[in-house]
Amino acid sequence: MRKVLLSLLLGMLAVPLVAQEFQLVFADEFDGNGRPDSTIWGYEQGFVRNHEAQWYQADNAYLHNGMLVIEARQETGREGIPYTSASLNTKGKYSFLYGRLEVCARIPTAGGAWPAIWTLGNDMPWPSCGEIDLMEYYRINGVPHILANACWGNDQPYKAVWNSKKTPFTHFTEKDPAWAQHFHIWRMDWDETAIRLYLDDELLNEIPLSTTQNGKIGQYTNPFNRPQYILLNLALGGDNGGTIDNAAFPMRYEIDYVRVYQKK
Repeated sequence: MRKVLLSLLLGMLAVPLVAQEFQLVFADEFDGNGRPDSTIWGYEQGFVRNHEAQWYQADNAYLHNGMLVIEARQETGREGIPYTSASLNTKGKYSFLYGRLEVCARIPTAGGAWPAIWTLGNDMPWPSCGEIDLMEYYRINGVPHILANACWGNDQPYKAVWNSKKTPFTHFTEKDPAWAQHFHIWRMDWDETAIRLYLDDELLNEIPLSTTQNGKIGQYTNPFNRPQYILLNLALGGDNGGTIDNAAFPMRYEIDYVRVYQKK
């Protein structure tokens, strides 16, 4: 009850007029214990992308104290698998077209941590399916940043066109030195004209849909006029995560809720 009342209060304070235009159409509050709801969430398995160091498996995702915990662990028992973590998604179970996606989470910021909140389209290969990154946290030339991105396809296979905004982590910690200890709200407002990505009501990136047309591989369609599904994951190292701090394990990425609103 405390979590619900606090969320409602924060929502009313942040967007009192706009919120009246929306209704909740999907939510997972991650109440209870055990595994996440299997009617909503599926999992990636193994080594998946970006030369990352972690082996994805369902065992690293669990519910605890009203939160989804994605836990990255250093492994010693299996040859060739130095770390494990989890990547959850709603592919084939839930997707949506336009509206507001809101995720309340506390992210790990230790060396090597690469948590993300993102969406993908269902019906074309990447990147012509479209990708929206509400949040990525990783290091660029050793410097921590929070990213807000979208990408789509061009005329070359697996080559994306990116609209990416990279905000140095110090932008947030200078205002709140204890930023990493707190939960924060990432939000996407998506309509027929634009994708707007926010962190705690601060607009990080606005992507006009007039600029997001695929190339010939994507048949010149606009992927952001089609439904997207939701992904939550904690990667380690790889192309962008940086040097992994083994002293920081287990790393925990904690998600309080995932909610989707659409206009009434």
